[in-house]
Amino acid sequence: MDNSNQKIHTFLMFEGKAEEAMNYYTSIFDQSEIMTITRYGENGPGEEGTVVQATFSIKGQVFMCSDSYVKHEFTFTPSISLFVTCDTEEEINRAFEKLSEDGNVYMPLQAYPFSEKFGWVGDKFGVTWQLNLAKS
Repeated sequence: MDNSNQKIHTFLMFEGKAEEAMNYYTSIFDQSEIMTITRYGENGPGEEGTVVQATFSIKGQVFMCSDSYVKHEFTFTPSISLFVTCDTEEEINRAFEKLSEDGNVYMPLQAYPFSEKFGWVGDKFGVTWQLNLAKS
């Protein structure tokens, strides 16, 4: 995938879970792939094998991520979330089910005045997702 025209990328910072999260996300959504991974070597500063920087795509949108070797007192917050328009009922149901496992449901998957099917979840990594079914 050529992402040379995309000038703004969402950047997700993890602490040792970047590769696990990328594998998880790309297994859930159609048209998704891990594109690049650069890892820390034995001479650090991060733990050997963890992610210095990586790119992955979900439905054509390219994201960046890394494993911070510095421990922070913050994580992701629901005040910013990834809004995904799912093409089919099967896709939105699968994504909602998987992303809510060991996470939090902020709005159940159902009809709302603004959408025939919508759900908002925080996943097991703390990243929040708004899932919306494409209009039929």
